[in-house]
Amino acid sequence: MASIFPVNNGIAVSLRGVTKHYGPLHAVDGVDLDIQRGEIFGLIGHNGAGKSTLFKMMLGLVPVTAGEILVGGAQVAGRGFRAARRHLGYLPENVVLYDNLSGLETLRFFARLKHAPLAQCAPALERVGLAHAGSRPVREYSKGMRQRLGFAQALLGSPQVLFLDEPTNGLDPQAIRDFYATLRGLQSEGVTIIITSHILAELQERVGRLAIMSAGKLQAVGSVQALREQTHIPLVFELRLDAADAPAVAQALLQSVGVAPEPMATGLRLRCPRESKMAVLAALAPFGTRVLDVKMQEPSLEDVFFGFSD
Repeated sequence: MASIFPVNNGIAVSLRGVTKHYGPLHAVDGVDLDIQRGEIFGLIGHNGAGKSTLFKMMLGLVPVTAGEILVGGAQVAGRGFRAARRHLGYLPENVVLYDNLSGLETLRFFARLKHAPLAQCAPALERVGLAHAGSRPVREYSKGMRQRLGFAQALLGSPQVLFLDEPTNGLDPQAIRDFYATLRGLQSEGVTIIITSHILAELQERVGRLAIMSAGKLQAVGSVQALREQTHIPLVFELRLDAADAPAVAQALLQSVGVAPEPMATGLRLRCPRESKMAVLAALAPFGTRVLDVKMQEPSLEDVFFGFSD
């Protein structure tokens, strides 16, 4: 696959000072961001945070008020973007399809719009698990099947950048697993994937980096682990102990990390700063097998999100 991307820096999408104002409303307000070629990048935020507006500006569907966006090395506002746009795929949050067309006819329609080879339509249906329903009219499709058909049209033209807005709406757990397996396959081919989702647990283990938006601004950018470390949300240890051992373990933890654990029916729970993790383990080591089990809970992506956006 020929690349439209500059080879000198490997950046698929670059935004500098990007702003979109609707009168007094600052929907997007001074966003600077680089997205690397071949990464799965998450974009999360409350409703109205500016995610969809940012998507539409990166696609050239909405003009910027100020700033610059480059996709594949081409300025979105420039003449060269027409050619670059043919290498993009987009799945909007609300997929609108023609009910009287079959699944295969729908893809052929979009392929003609995108100047993509018609020969890609049947394999695209196969890739999203709809080969068996290609001849059925879309009006007979479930919500999840419509979503998968929308994903198939986004794959037409072998895009090098995919913009996916709430792509798992209506999908069952198996379809969600299959969807992310497809994304990993595309990533291995060098495709850049930018994805928004309100289901944060889905993104937590599936994106390389993500950005948190609030009130039109980027609040933080990084891997899930890096953002966890920035928020200083405590770690949670749950210790399973015999009741007779709990007082001695509690005292050792208090002396070691300066935090008193909370009693539980099965032992103790301790909330402590991330930097105290090794001190906790060292305090437990002398008790050996008298500590029956240790569970350490990292902050979830949801915890991190609220830590930055509240």
